[in-house]
Amino acid sequence: MKFTITYILCLLTINISAQKIETVNWINKNLIEIEDANPNTELIIFDQNIPKKFNQAKIFGFGETTHHGKEFFTIKAKFFKYLVQKKNVKAFLMEESYPAESGINEWISGGKGDLKTIADNFSIYPWHTQEVVDLLKWMRNYNLEKPKNEQIQFYGIDIQFVKGINEEIRDFVKRNGLSIDENLLSTVDKCTNKKNDYKGVKNWADEHKPDLQNLKKIISEFQKNSSKNITNESQDAIRALNYLIDYTDFIKNPTTKVRDLKMFENAQYIIDNLTENGKAFIWAHNEHINNLELLSYGSDWTSLGSHLKNNYKEDYYSVGFDFGSGNLRGYVIEKNKPNHWEVYTIDKPFKRTYSKTLFEADKNIYFIDINKALQDDSINFFDKKEKQLILGGPGFNPEDVDLIPKKFSEMYDGLIFVKRISVPNYNLDGA
Repeated sequence: MKFTITYILCLLTINISAQKIETVNWINKNLIEIEDANPNTELIIFDQNIPKKFNQAKIFGFGETTHHGKEFFTIKAKFFKYLVQKKNVKAFLMEESYPAESGINEWISGGKGDLKTIADNFSIYPWHTQEVVDLLKWMRNYNLEKPKNEQIQFYGIDIQFVKGINEEIRDFVKRNGLSIDENLLSTVDKCTNKKNDYKGVKNWADEHKPDLQNLKKIISEFQKNSSKNITNESQDAIRALNYLIDYTDFIKNPTTKVRDLKMFENAQYIIDNLTENGKAFIWAHNEHINNLELLSYGSDWTSLGSHLKNNYKEDYYSVGFDFGSGNLRGYVIEKNKPNHWEVYTIDKPFKRTYSKTLFEADKNIYFIDINKALQDDSINFFDKKEKQLILGGPGFNPEDVDLIPKKFSEMYDGLIFVKRISVPNYNLDGA
């Protein structure tokens, strides 16, 4: 009996090993190499082998396994530049706040400032890096001497931060001499200044949304009846109020499910109303841009990408990222010690993950067309549930490693694998 069990285990091991070899061979044969992670070099090989669905898409969601990966940032920047130059994509949508927009757009359109002060517009800490501000600098240089309708525009679609929206609304009201009940403006102040403790305030939205919606209606009527040319200005005020209304819903129910729905609604409005060609690039985490849901299967937390896929069908193309090894940042909270960041090293992929097999491929950085894999009966690797390392804003915690079961075939249209990642440059003093 013991011999029989040992024999069966040996056969299973041999079979699994053979399947892995077949998978790696398929990957090596079908991958599209990305020459390097330099954001300023061209995607020559990719352009020569561009997947059909990627080529036909209009909206591109590019993720990241962690918000603290240098190569994810630089490769996304490389692809954004490619899409601007080859596909006329001019709308850059980011997992970032609405209040970040005006300062960044002013600067990339040729306004005053420097990279450090422009980075201060970001409400999300991981974007305060040399890699991200270098991309803004490229946008600025691209926009110079181009008419407004040909310039790149930056948009925030997240709803977690609304600082300054009350000031924007009050300035709009004052400039245009609107007679507004102070109680309405006080509600705008109250909602803007409400800090989110992510515990939920049951009646918050129900109590405050009616005032915000009433003010929005007044501004809309003013825009409709005004003889002044204030369309863009009033449009911005209405957008600001919409984000604030979203924020009240998030205060009431601070879940990622609510957040992603609101990010989708903001992205949809921008794509459908503020772009001339319906094309856009979306920069966010893997969990937001993927085609299905956030975190584990069955979470019922529909992702931004799932809403986009359901609404725009094949016009939306999601690109997820994975990696094998490298240096990862993590936020450390210790008793009786100041909170601080540490850098941890992962020498090799975790067991029973997609990365474990993807790491065996010949190239250091490469693109996989998931749709092509699904059409090939000789491989089912991407259609099997495997684990992926998921890291959010706090980064890597060696004491609590989040390995979430996924099916890449259901999550992404394309996948970019990076064998080794490093920590971004957070020193902007010399920028």
